[in-house]
Amino acid sequence: MNERSIGKSTIRKESWEKVTGTAKYADDFSKIGLLHAKLAVSPHAHAKIISIDSSEARKVPGVKAVIIGKDHPILTGSPLEDRPPIAIDKVRYYGEPVAIVVAEQEYAAEMAALLIKVNYELLPVLHSPMEAYQQGAPLLHEHLATYKRQEEVYPEPGTNIANRTKIRKGNMEEGWNHSDHIMDVHVTLPQSDHAAMETRCCTAEISPEGKVIISSASQSPYVIRRTISHSFHIPLQKVIVHTPLVGGSFGGKAAIQLEFLAYLASSAVGGKTVKLVNSREQDMISSPVHIGLDAKIRLGCTHEGKLMAAEILYLYDSGAYSDRGAVMSKAGASDCTGPYRIDNVHCDSLCMYTNHPYATSFRGFGHPELTFAMERCMDLLAERMDMDPLEFRFINAIGIGDTTPTQTILDRSNVGNLPMCIAKLKTLILWDNSPIIKQEGHFIKAKGVSCFWKNSSTPTDAGAGAIVMFNPDGSINLLCGAVEFGQGTRTALTQILAERLRMDDQMIHISMSVDTEFDPQHWKTVASRSTFLVGNAVLAAAEDAIIQLKDIASQVLECSPDELDVGKGRVFFKNGSDIGIEVEKIANGYKFPDGHTIGGQVIGRGSYTMRNLTLLDPDTGKGNPGPEWTVGAQAVEVELDTREYTYKIMNAATVIDAGKVINPEFARSQITGGMSIGLSLASREVFLSNDSGSILNPQLRTYKLIRYGEQPEYFVDFVETPHLEAPYGLRGIGEHGVIGMPAALANSLSIAIGVGLNQLPLTPEVIWRTVHDSF
Repeated sequence: MNERSIGKSTIRKESWEKVTGTAKYADDFSKIGLLHAKLAVSPHAHAKIISIDSSEARKVPGVKAVIIGKDHPILTGSPLEDRPPIAIDKVRYYGEPVAIVVAEQEYAAEMAALLIKVNYELLPVLHSPMEAYQQGAPLLHEHLATYKRQEEVYPEPGTNIANRTKIRKGNMEEGWNHSDHIMDVHVTLPQSDHAAMETRCCTAEISPEGKVIISSASQSPYVIRRTISHSFHIPLQKVIVHTPLVGGSFGGKAAIQLEFLAYLASSAVGGKTVKLVNSREQDMISSPVHIGLDAKIRLGCTHEGKLMAAEILYLYDSGAYSDRGAVMSKAGASDCTGPYRIDNVHCDSLCMYTNHPYATSFRGFGHPELTFAMERCMDLLAERMDMDPLEFRFINAIGIGDTTPTQTILDRSNVGNLPMCIAKLKTLILWDNSPIIKQEGHFIKAKGVSCFWKNSSTPTDAGAGAIVMFNPDGSINLLCGAVEFGQGTRTALTQILAERLRMDDQMIHISMSVDTEFDPQHWKTVASRSTFLVGNAVLAAAEDAIIQLKDIASQVLECSPDELDVGKGRVFFKNGSDIGIEVEKIANGYKFPDGHTIGGQVIGRGSYTMRNLTLLDPDTGKGNPGPEWTVGAQAVEVELDTREYTYKIMNAATVIDAGKVINPEFARSQITGGMSIGLSLASREVFLSNDSGSILNPQLRTYKLIRYGEQPEYFVDFVETPHLEAPYGLRGIGEHGVIGMPAALANSLSIAIGVGLNQLPLTPEVIWRTVHDSF
């Protein structure tokens, strides 16, 4: 047997369940007596609630309860408690829940929800973060000063600013004085949808002894447990959360929303089990969405092309409530310059309230947006100097000894090798062997590039635990809290364990569900941090198990534990002799011939918590926000029809410093999937709304996604610069395929058409209007 597991394309542990259709997701679970909940939602983006009449709804046969916001006037949210689970005095976005109906049948609950009559008084609507930023703009949250705060968040009462993060680095006056070329750019990116295959779903019940049992399609079961306990004053040990396989997420199921509503529904019917499943339409508009951005950037550089100064304003469109938008705006500030050395930086990154659906985590966590802004400005500055855009990025690539916008000093371990990524990309896309722009009749082919980086932006105390339990046959059960939603994390964790124990990974079993009652705690499965956090915990658990195995074996073999090693299902002498003992003979203790027994079941325990991270200084942004930055370079080649302004995406490429590739097939699939999402966002995805803020395309028939036949040919390659704190040197790569794709597409189309395209999505109409407006 080959004892190596890292670097192997192992088959997913859940493959058989998925291909045979036996895999169970949240909506697949049912029980006798199950009740169903449905939401009544607002048809207005901003309005006072004058009255709610539920009398007709209550007459529908089978209806058991109707709950409105005034029944439970609480505020939820993290890091800022600004959102009622059900609107109380007013609605702030189209689709906001105004009531819950619980009924015996799903159709009855839906029918009753439609019969709820709400009397509204319309209020002015804020359509963009730039509009909300203006002095004198209508206030969405008049009581902003009174909201409770968790983590570090800095709202500005009397405005629509839910959080402001400042970056102040170097001397701006000196930076501008040394800048021979200065470029300004203003970009806009709209909100869009996560569009996971599985819509959000949650089931809740309250047992007679007061236990709250929740089953949810979520990335954050332990956060659900803590939040339900906090919001409803329930002892933590009485909240149990179960998360089965999740059918895709892309960040959208990190938010806590349906869990509040399902709990309220269950409490209204005496604790009976209630299931709440989003329709596709409500999943798109009532539940949280992908954040938008308005950005203004000014960059300055020398005649030689060295960047000297950056002045940045990021206005993140977090919609009606801040949720994770406040943290995304902070993450955007931390990495505001992109992966470039700029010694003089002034950045304000704001989380703005608007009358859009509220935003939560999305793959890239604010970075596809800031990267689009920075990379458009980089291309324009390179064009101003008549410099090759890849060369311009290469000479400014951040590296060893440089400092981040938050003034963290970088080394090879925590930043990797961006210049090598750029060099590999150059070869991969034949940059020097074919022209950047090529015209054939009314068709123009053009290549565009971008670079990206991303830190994890986790809490300074984010952590994870793991348990390694040996079975009598020498196989292992691995217990941990990482949620599996298609990324392959739980399989990769078995590879990490197998590598350390030098055993066949097929001998390691891991369930595809998470249960907070039995599994060790994990912060949450977000931020491309799970393999790092849980992986380190798994290694610690493996070390604990190895100590136990050596201790038992040393008594059997009559030697010191220090003389022994573990591997290939045996504990054996390090000196290379064949003397040893099979793990299965000692995995549950060892029984001597005379019946005397030593040891017991080997159960390894491990945990890991982030190290050496600090909070950001509120005045300067100085601090260390995360353990490492993953860097990379991307490119897109398009063919544009100049008669119709339609285009075809021909090729897309990514080179990323992965630290160490754990599973090559998983890694390529992760990056390719991210690239596809990035191209879809950039080329077509957008919520269309009218003047009153109503969303006009809340379904997949009208909300456009990239289709199978429109996919380009994808090219993916890796650089491996180990991150010394991570298991086997790995770096997070789950989100990173998305980050630079919108910018690379915009840069390629801007080169092709000869006009700067600074607004997403890049539909033929947007390109046509930009071209004609520029004349």
